[in-house]
Amino acid sequence: EKEPEPLEIKEEQEEQELSQVKEEQEEPEPPLIKVKQEEQEPLQRNHAGKKLFSCKECECGRSFANLKLHMRTHTGEKPFSCKECDRSFSRISNLKIHMRTHTGEKPFSCKQCDRSFSCKSYLNSHIRIHTGEKPFSCKECDRSFRKMSNLNSHMRIHTGEKTFSCQECLECGKCFGCCSKLIIHIRSHTGEKPFSCKECDKSFSDKCTLKIHMRTHTGERPFSCKECDKSFSILSTLKKHMRTHTGEKPFTCKECDKSFSEKCTLKIHMRTHTGERPFSCKECDKSFSILSSLKEHIRTHTGDKPFTCKECDKRFRCQTHLKTHMRTHTGEKPFLCKECDKRFSDVSSLKRHLRTHSGEKPFLCEECDISFSDASALKSHLRTHTGEKPFLCNECAKHFSRLSHLKLHMRTHTGEKPFLCKECDKSFGRLSNLKSHMRTHTSLFLEQSCNEGKSST
Repeated sequence: EKEPEPLEIKEEQEEQELSQVKEEQEEPEPPLIKVKQEEQEPLQRNHAGKKLFSCKECECGRSFANLKLHMRTHTGEKPFSCKECDRSFSRISNLKIHMRTHTGEKPFSCKQCDRSFSCKSYLNSHIRIHTGEKPFSCKECDRSFRKMSNLNSHMRIHTGEKTFSCQECLECGKCFGCCSKLIIHIRSHTGEKPFSCKECDKSFSDKCTLKIHMRTHTGERPFSCKECDKSFSILSTLKKHMRTHTGEKPFTCKECDKSFSEKCTLKIHMRTHTGERPFSCKECDKSFSILSSLKEHIRTHTGDKPFTCKECDKRFRCQTHLKTHMRTHTGEKPFLCKECDKRFSDVSSLKRHLRTHSGEKPFLCEECDISFSDASALKSHLRTHTGEKPFLCNECAKHFSRLSHLKLHMRTHTGEKPFLCKECDKSFGRLSNLKSHMRTHTSLFLEQSCNEGKSST
């Protein structure tokens, strides 16, 4: 979370922040605006019994000491100047806080993490990240906020108020509420990345992104989930994670009423309605709705298999395939058929199995009208029409229409015979050959039984 440059602390801010500023104030401020107490009529008394006096400009009630400070919001008077830069302030306490941006002093430390702050109010606001406290509630709806400034910004949704001038980008016409955000945005056009990581060669367009990136080197994860022991380097990632506990899905599709926990997931889902496939393969004419699907597809061209099984050294193009494969080692079968209690290691196998109960065969061959229960069976069948044999033996250059046929053939080269007879020491390269062999034991047993029966008579 970026620590902001201290702004003028106005009376309209919460009493909590005002009292914190007073604690930091060490010397009295000269009453440049002369207001005689005897000339002021007390408006009312506050909860502590102190007299409140009315401001003649806006008729709000203030204690006499605060009234003098408050008057500067109307006159614009800023008698306290920074000797390091050209900024000036209406209060000496604000000048002291500002001076820490030059000295780098951050005397207020968080006990939960390693962060420090130049102002006590910034620390108190930061602590709410850990506690989850959101004391500033909207009276119009049920939303609450960690900062008063966030509540003020939110209130503009209800009032329609626009209190800032639009800072417009001349390149694309986007508008921003403050100049600093516009400057960062302009770098997306210029490519400027002035903030460099000292650990690696990466550069960033803004200081905040660099700060987040540094956590990949330090391992810092200051945002912890109270429901489980997971922690995160970015607050937004924690917020997304929290929805796995709450079940909250605030992003709803207007086409089909499906809801999603993340805005980006909804955006991807919308492409199922629009048919949009913005990610195209440069090697072939295939396009995809998700970037990760394109990356996975590109590996079919490059042959890259970056995901390795630690148990057997098999490699896979995508992490989901590795995850499914790992279940062959662990024996985990999390997908249950409710019809017959059979379990499966992956959801696609369960779906194929369910068709044995329903009899559904949705994959139709357009050449001969034969239907199949899964897409891979149709794909293999189509090769009987096309004559395609894409699976090549590297030993003898023979081609096969199915991968399973190639695997069987490879055993003629390797000599592998994985199917062992439990009755004798023979082993076989194919299961069908083992089954044929087992009949020799069955027929031998029957013959011996017959001979024993004859001899007994």
